[in-house]
Order: sequence, then structure tokens, then C-alpha cells
Amino acid sequence: MNIYDTANRLASEIKQTDEYKAYKNSKQQIESNAEVKSKIDEFDKLRVEAQKAMLKGESNANELSVKLQNLYTELYQNEIAKNYLEAEMRFSVMVTDINKIISEAIKEVIG
Repeated sequence: MNIYDTANRLASEIKQTDEYKAYKNSKQQIESNAEVKSKIDEFDKLRVEAQKAMLKGESNANELSVKLQNLYTELYQNEIAKNYLEAEMRFSVMVTDINKIISEAIKEVIG
């Protein structure tokens, strides 16, 4: 058994999942709509800022979280953005689950 062949098969199978296809399709829709793409980019940037602020215990963490929630609410009112955010979440959950399975299998050697 060649582990790299197995990894390549996994990558190929991931591309066949509904989660991957929906995420790819919704990402293409976002890319073709400059206004929505700009809002999604703003949301992603703000999400990273808010997470960093929370981890560092910065005083503006709550303010950033409120802004993030408000922007999320605004995005969710747009069908294209809503579909994208939902597809992104489903795909992320799938990838996280796969990572957990692999990590569990090798945990005795990685600590």
C-alpha cells in the first residue's frame, strides 16, 4: 500500500462529495458578484480580527464580535451570501471530521 496513493484517492473522493461541490459552486457565484464578494471578504477579515482580539484578551474584542454578528446578519439576508456561508460551514465540518479521524489514528505518536 502506498500512502500517497491513498491520500490522492481521498483528495479525489473529497471532490466528489456534495459538500465540496456545493462549496465550489457557491464560491463561483460569490466570485461573479463583486458586491457580495466584497462583503464576504470584509466578513472573513473581521472574523480573523475578532478571533485574534479574543485570544489576546484585547479590549475591543466585544466590539469586534458585535460588528461581526451584525455583518453576518446582513450577509444572511442575501441568498447568494447565505448559500455560500452555509456551504462553507458544511465543507469545513467535513474536512475537520476527516482531520479528526486521521489525528485519532496517529495520536499515539504525535502526542
